[in-house]
Amino acid sequence: MKEYFENVPEIRYAGADSKDPFTFRFYDADRVVLGKPMREHLPFAMAWWHNLCANGTDMFGRGTADKSFGEVPGTMAHAKAKVDAGFEFMRKLGIRYFCFHDVDLVPEADDIKETNRRLDEISDYILSKMKDTGIKCLWGTANMFGNPRYMNGAGSSNSFDVYCFAAAQIKKALDITVKLGGRGYVFWGGREGYETLLNTDVAFEQENIACLMKMAVEYGRGIGFKGDFYVEPKPKEPMKHQYDFDAATAIGFLKAHGLDKDFKLNIEANHATLAGHTFEHELRIAGMNGMLGSVDANQGDMFLGWDTDEFPYDVYTSTMAMYEIIRAGGLTGGFNFDAKNRRPSYTHEDMFHAYILGMDTWALGLIKAAEIIEDGRLDEFVKQRYASYGQSELGRKVLAKTATLKELAARADSLGAPELPSSGRQEYLQSVINSILFR
Repeated sequence: MKEYFENVPEIRYAGADSKDPFTFRFYDADRVVLGKPMREHLPFAMAWWHNLCANGTDMFGRGTADKSFGEVPGTMAHAKAKVDAGFEFMRKLGIRYFCFHDVDLVPEADDIKETNRRLDEISDYILSKMKDTGIKCLWGTANMFGNPRYMNGAGSSNSFDVYCFAAAQIKKALDITVKLGGRGYVFWGGREGYETLLNTDVAFEQENIACLMKMAVEYGRGIGFKGDFYVEPKPKEPMKHQYDFDAATAIGFLKAHGLDKDFKLNIEANHATLAGHTFEHELRIAGMNGMLGSVDANQGDMFLGWDTDEFPYDVYTSTMAMYEIIRAGGLTGGFNFDAKNRRPSYTHEDMFHAYILGMDTWALGLIKAAEIIEDGRLDEFVKQRYASYGQSELGRKVLAKTATLKELAARADSLGAPELPSSGRQEYLQSVINSILFR
C-alpha cells in the first residue's frame, strides 16, 4: 500500500514541553476530564473538502498545494487516491471521523446519473477503508452552491428544474450518508438567500426551502437514517443575505415550519463572527433551545470581513466555547475541522501541523473549561445575580408563571422606586477567567 505522508509519523501525546512538531502538547485522548476520556468530549472529524481537495487557489492566484496524490485530478483514480491519503492522514492523527460533500468525493459529471454511479463506486471503496480502520462518518451533505445552476440557490431557486436537481442531490447524499453510517446530515444554504429584494419573493423561497427539508426528513427516515439533520447558520457570503443568518434566525425558521423535532444546528465559529456574534453566543442560543448538534471548528480573522476558515488557535475562545458545550450536555455530532491551511503553508507536513494546532487548541479549551466549572465561581455568581426572584412569594409566582401584571404593578406602587440591581462585576469575572487560564 502506497504511503502518502511517509515523512510524518503517527502523532502521539508528548506533553506541553514537547519541542517535537509532530506531537500533541495538550490532546491526550485517554485523559479523563469531568468523568470521561478526552476523545469522547472531542470527537474530531476531518473535512474532506479542505483537507483533500483545496489547493490554495483564490480569486487572485492559482493553487500552491499539490493535492493530486499522484493521480490526475478529475478522475476516479484521483478520487480513490484521496480516499487512501485521507484515511492514512486520519489514522496518523488518531482522528475517528470525517465529513463530506457529495462532489468532494468524486468529480461531478455532466449527467447526474453518471455522478451517482461514481458516488456508488467511491462509497464502496470508502466503506472498505472504514471497516479496516474503524474510522466513521460524522455527517454528509450535498454541495448545492458550486455548480452554476445554483446561482440563485437550491431550495430557494426560481427554477423548478433546478429545485428538482437539488432534491436529487439531497436524495443521493442521504443514500451515501446512510450507507456510510453517518451520524448527521447537514443543510448549509450557501446560496439560499438573495442579492436584492427587487427580484425576490422571500416568503415563496422560504416555503420552498422548508418543503425541501421536510421531503428530506421523510425520505431519510424512510431509508433508516436515525441521526440528526443540521442547519448551519451563516449570515452572508456568497449571497448578500442568507436566510439562516444566525442561530436565533435558524431556530425561528425551523420552529415556524415544524422542523425543530428533526433538526439541530451545526455551529461554525467563523460564521458566528460574520454575523456579529461571538462563537460562544451562538453555542449558548443553540444550547438553551435544545438544538446544539455539531460544531465546525475553525476561526476567522477579525480584521477581514469574509470567511477565512482558519485553524483554531485562540484558547480563550475554545475555552468559553467548551464551557458552553459542556453546560449544554455535549454534542450529538462532533468537531469538524472546516478549516484550511493558509495559502503559503502548502506542504503535506503543513496539513498535519494545522490539525495538531486545532486539536491541541480544543483540548486545552476543554481542560480550562472543566477547571472553570470545577472552580464554580462563575456559576455561583450567575445564580446569585437572579436570586431576588426567589426571595418573595410574588417573585416565586413569576418563576412559576402564575403572576399577573396587576400584582406586579401593585408591588411597584408599594416600593415607590426600586433599588439598583446588583453589580454585574464583569471585570471581576474576566479576572477569574484569566486566573484560571494562565495558572
